[in-house]
Amino acid sequence: MLPKTNCLKRKKDFEKVLKEGKGFKEDFLFLKFSPNNLKKSRFGIIVSQKNSKKATLRNKIKRKIKAVINSKLSKIKKEVDVVLVALPGLETKDFWEIEETINQLFEKAKIY
Repeated sequence: MLPKTNCLKRKKDFEKVLKEGKGFKEDFLFLKFSPNNLKKSRFGIIVSQKNSKKATLRNKIKRKIKAVINSKLSKIKKEVDVVLVALPGLETKDFWEIEETINQLFEKAKIY
């Protein structure tokens, strides 16, 4: 589980990253990131009802993404806010495919 100090919570923070951040797309994930003035990285995950009408499936996708981020947390450079948007089709992917996609996105964005 991702520590609470590494989570984006406020709507204002999400909007700032989505408005000002740089974006990258890979497979069924879209990543936007922007620098912050904190000494830690923060992550937000958006899974809309376009992925699934069932909240249990949307939460399952979020848990998979958070598990991947938590395992990579030590490699990620500090002082960055990241928002990952799950696009329709991600619910059919397994954990390893999601991990590979996130690795590719982080390398493109030079977050490692």
